[in-house]
Amino acid sequence: MSILITGGTGFIGAQVIRILLERGEKNLVAFDINPSTRLLRNLGDQVEVIRGDLGNFSHVLNAVKTFRPKVIYHLGGMLSVPSDADPAAALRSNALGTFHVLESAKLFDIPQVLFSSTIATYGYDLKQDTLDDYTLQRPQLFYGATKVFCEHMGLFYRRKYGLDFRSVRYPAIVGPGVKTPGVVQYTSWVIEESAKGNPFTIQVAPETKCPVMYFKDAALAMVKLADAPFANIKMVNYIIAGVTPIASAQELVDMVKKRIPAAQIRFEPDMELLNVIEKLLLPIDDRFAREEWNWKPEYDQERLIDDFLEELKRQPDRYA
Repeated sequence: MSILITGGTGFIGAQVIRILLERGEKNLVAFDINPSTRLLRNLGDQVEVIRGDLGNFSHVLNAVKTFRPKVIYHLGGMLSVPSDADPAAALRSNALGTFHVLESAKLFDIPQVLFSSTIATYGYDLKQDTLDDYTLQRPQLFYGATKVFCEHMGLFYRRKYGLDFRSVRYPAIVGPGVKTPGVVQYTSWVIEESAKGNPFTIQVAPETKCPVMYFKDAALAMVKLADAPFANIKMVNYIIAGVTPIASAQELVDMVKKRIPAAQIRFEPDMELLNVIEKLLLPIDDRFAREEWNWKPEYDQERLIDDFLEELKRQPDRYA
């Protein structure tokens, strides 16, 4: 049987495909509206890529009907900045797209759907010092609103139709080749731009601490969650932490300069941006993911930077 990965040519989706191939999985299908397959380079004919729009039910339905996957990794959708810039498109891609995936899975008896959510499902007005799976979800970003709705759709399909729906709420994802603008993308760009010899300006304060996860850990988490026995899954929608301890922006700069002494990095804090993100950047308590499916990230901040630079060196065309 096949495995369908929506957003399969994207950042996390392509890495999920690489993990699955390393495990010996066959008949992998990447479904994506993005025509670029640069992140799937060197995979030859091991992956079938099909163009499709999550917001078009016919596209999703035809893909599921044709390939009858044993599992759908639903990783496609619009990210935070584009979603807030175009709410109608985000509603279509994220909310309707997820409904189309879930409904198609129900209609064709697909047993399992994995979904990528986000800590943006939480709000600004939190009264606690950490984020966990019981933290109130009251998102301020339209992106987060679509994602929390998707989580609850998944819970509905799980309860009413027996679909094995599971999801993870990611922190900011770090890795080479990030293109989509985001409020905390400095965590990737400061490494990549320094490696390319370009100056870079960070728009947060030196003491800002942003919860991050390396893209390889993000993909690994999705696969590990899929593997967990059904009986273990109680929380269903899980927040997960990545790099621990969280490095401040200044500590990140110091680590980059240790490896690239000529790096030209300066701080120019955007106070409006800081007022928003500092209300979101709380430490993460992911005890339920650790207890129920043995989640544990493999990359700390030092190893993350080293692997990031090695990826750029080894595969420059993939991340151009």
